[in-house]
Amino acid sequence: MSDTSIFVNIPTTDLERAKTFYTALGWTINPLFTDENAACVVVSDTIYFMIVTRDYLQTFTDKPIIDPATAAQTSLSFTRDSRDEVDETIAKGLAGGGSEPRPAQDLGFMYSRDLEDPDGNILGFLFMEQAAVENGPDAHLSEQGAAPAASA
Repeated sequence: MSDTSIFVNIPTTDLERAKTFYTALGWTINPLFTDENAACVVVSDTIYFMIVTRDYLQTFTDKPIIDPATAAQTSLSFTRDSRDEVDETIAKGLAGGGSEPRPAQDLGFMYSRDLEDPDGNILGFLFMEQAAVENGPDAHLSEQGAAPAASA
């Protein structure tokens, strides 16, 4: 059985601006699946963002397309190998035209920061301690002498 690929359609009001932002994060554009309506952002071998104009995205559905600057529909999160990598990714995104909508969250076992693309679509970047990944956050925190984490 082959790996499943994920294609996430993300609306934009300015395709060129969105391409600048997503490539600033270190991701690439696949020109074979990019035109005046959409750009294929290669996140990994199995994850792709289709950054699509709002008008083009409207052809995919009869439902209204939300304005991500005023309403949240999804938040996509990506792990990083360290807190420093989280911070570096956010810095790249800010330099590429994004914004940070809220302060960093440090839960002891997990460090995360959110980044909004220029249209307001939300991306999260996080680092989680390996012990928390393997045993859950409460076990990691109790080893550190801290109170258990609140349920997410």
